[in-house]
Amino acid sequence: MTDVAAVKAALKTQTVETPSWAYGNSGTRFKVFAQEGVPRDPWEKLDDAAQVHAATGVTPTVALHIPWDKVEDYAALAKHAADRGVKLGTVNSNTFQDDDYKLGSICHPDAAVRRKAVDHLLECVDIMDATGSRDLKLWFADGTNYPGQDDIRSRQDRLAEGLAEVYERLGDDQRMLLEYKLFEPAFYTTDVPDWGTAYAHCLKLGPKAQVVVDTGHHAPGTNIEFIVATLLREGKLGAFDFNSRFYADDDLMAGAADPFQLFRIMHEVIRGGGFTAEVAFMLDQCHNIEAKIPAVIRSVMNVQEATAKALLVDRDALTAAQRSGDVLEANAVLMDAYNTDVRPLLGEVRAEMGLDPDPIAAYRRSGWAEKIVAERVGGEQAGWGA
Repeated sequence: MTDVAAVKAALKTQTVETPSWAYGNSGTRFKVFAQEGVPRDPWEKLDDAAQVHAATGVTPTVALHIPWDKVEDYAALAKHAADRGVKLGTVNSNTFQDDDYKLGSICHPDAAVRRKAVDHLLECVDIMDATGSRDLKLWFADGTNYPGQDDIRSRQDRLAEGLAEVYERLGDDQRMLLEYKLFEPAFYTTDVPDWGTAYAHCLKLGPKAQVVVDTGHHAPGTNIEFIVATLLREGKLGAFDFNSRFYADDDLMAGAADPFQLFRIMHEVIRGGGFTAEVAFMLDQCHNIEAKIPAVIRSVMNVQEATAKALLVDRDALTAAQRSGDVLEANAVLMDAYNTDVRPLLGEVRAEMGLDPDPIAAYRRSGWAEKIVAERVGGEQAGWGA
């Protein structure tokens, strides 16, 4: 039998980091649809993130993206966050938007461009020192479009060299989180295309290097929970970027496309001991046509629901069925947990935390949506690339 009190206690400890860029305008490669009330600077992004935390109670940190969130005074930015009940979290680098990076950044054939990219990553570590952030998250758009364009092995050598320099710069309590992506924008080879490549580099770098699993960055049909289980077994799972996709990297709300997959992933997280502060749960999403703040809240709720269902799995019954080779019973135990309506349970958890049982309703009643539309007039809205 599952201990419901223990499930509640575990749910109260879960935190999900929200990304600053989710509060700005974003879109596809074809069009960005602007919305009223969107933040115009990092300060207003933090204001919106604080509303998500007020409604959910489980989003105390906000990831920054440099240079999109670059400011003159990071101590002041950290204080602004603290005054609103949140903290600055993961620092994300950007080596994919400058013209110099057309042929790559850290893997570029030109040493001068590689130097520029590595210097940017080192600057991000400086910002981490200023903000008190633990994690540096790296995603590289590096790759090639045509066979023969560049030497595949040499690019891996350059990647290893650049990562090693940044790794040595990290403080004792800081980590490097290396993300992988199947494709885009490189169409022939991507320099960090899968978990195996990321794992190999992190293993060589050392214990402060961990792999990020972005749930939207895999080929169709990929068993993501197997990857999660393997990385946990090897002690190399550092973080999740939660989002959904229907086709390629759609960056939709977590749990929107395949909630059963999110449940299976969280089952392996809990089974493998990953439900700890060492594994960071983050959102990485772009809200193209939906309202930003409610979409972030909904994503957090979807992660919570998947987690609650995974915590409700009767592990003794599951283990017994597995050991006896009872295929149908083992599957039934898992499906019983997945088919449980956990919304009332989560409502109780929120009420016990002093929160409204319905975070979306709480946000709508707050009047924040109307307030920012009325007040954020003029200036330049933040968005993808700004």
